[in-house]
Amino acid sequence: MNPAQRLAKTFVLDTNVLIHDPGCLTRFERSKVVLPLAVIEELDNFKRLNDDRGYSVRQAARQLDRLRSKGKLSEGVPLEHGGVLVIEYRRAEKLPSQFEGTSIKKDNEILATALFLKEKGENVVFISKDMNLRIKAEILGIETEDYEREKAPIQGLYKGWREATVSQAEVDKLFKEHKLAELKGVEDLRANEFLILKSAENPSASALAKFKAGFGLVPLQAQHKPWGVKPLNVQQRFAMDLLMDKDISLVTLIGVPGSGKTLLALAAGLEHVFESRLYRRLLISRPVVPVGRDIGFLPGTKEEKLATWMGAVKDNIEFLCDSSGQVTQEEVLSDASDIFDSDKIEVEAVSFLRGRSLPRMYIIIDDAQNLTPHEVKTIISRAGEGTKVVLTGDPYQIDNPYLDAASNGLSNLVERFKDQKVAGTVKFDKIERSGLAALASELL
Repeated sequence: MNPAQRLAKTFVLDTNVLIHDPGCLTRFERSKVVLPLAVIEELDNFKRLNDDRGYSVRQAARQLDRLRSKGKLSEGVPLEHGGVLVIEYRRAEKLPSQFEGTSIKKDNEILATALFLKEKGENVVFISKDMNLRIKAEILGIETEDYEREKAPIQGLYKGWREATVSQAEVDKLFKEHKLAELKGVEDLRANEFLILKSAENPSASALAKFKAGFGLVPLQAQHKPWGVKPLNVQQRFAMDLLMDKDISLVTLIGVPGSGKTLLALAAGLEHVFESRLYRRLLISRPVVPVGRDIGFLPGTKEEKLATWMGAVKDNIEFLCDSSGQVTQEEVLSDASDIFDSDKIEVEAVSFLRGRSLPRMYIIIDDAQNLTPHEVKTIISRAGEGTKVVLTGDPYQIDNPYLDAASNGLSNLVERFKDQKVAGTVKFDKIERSGLAALASELL
């Protein structure tokens, strides 16, 4: 008997699963893993791309090529976790006419393979990041799931701060001794987590504190005002503390548009690079996610194409130059242009960061919610000695068609690094851009 026939479940994988996680073949323990031949053909179409898709596809292809040494992929080869991998070329003879239309798409060929295995009596589960394809699979009576290995608990996503009611004596002790070894009733504090302490006896008395792993609670330092920017609320003050702390090398700022994430990150970066010179350069990057996910649709050089995507960053720099209110509009634009074009600021697409080593740099990755966990890992692994990485984004504002609030790289990063001493997170819950922006977020 073929060893693949003795396994309890058959997982049929869509192409986007391998692109999302090239190592996915090892995630389905003691199961039969099937790649339809149409998936191999789609991988071949992507392998020459120079973006993250192409890189993931090439990794997956190399893994498949190594497995060929264990036997024929069409008959089944053993996997390290006790499962079996099969490349299946057969498929159901006919799909419903509504699925086929005038021509059979690769998606439908993949579904036809899953249907063929189900009709053979196998316990088939179709795995895809494509929501519409999962719906079509369900219509055919095929059990289907999203690829959820790297999903974060979005409803309870770590926000980096909490409120706690304590005794007035503890508040007084914190201010007097500048330290609290422990706090009654507050447990499981994480490294670099912030607290809003409210007095049980005096509701108007409160204190802001930060937990340092191995040391205890310390009162929050005096407000930082990098590049003249003053925090407008408690969460912004927490974020500024993380951004200005040279001992914290990874900061994640999450929240709705208009909460000040990018502005604060830029202000701190400009202060560190131009004033204190703690870092030698400021690197600003964003994932390029248009229809087709390619900057090649725009005319001009790479720099001219990126200028379109970096408009939001330039707007924030102009705002910072205008924050004093004592300069003319022409001077603001001139100062912003000088800063943006200086050799201390570098603008780059995320796709071009792979392969680089980035020591003593202050790196801002804006709109990081559009990155996969694999892409985030690639970016952070570029950080050299003395580099600080700041990722900003809103998990609910995603343009990548294969990601959602729980599976994107930003949410995954927050969950994985919440206990690390070198990392800190702040989730914003208030919009400071304008009253109109706040109303739009609430009502629309």
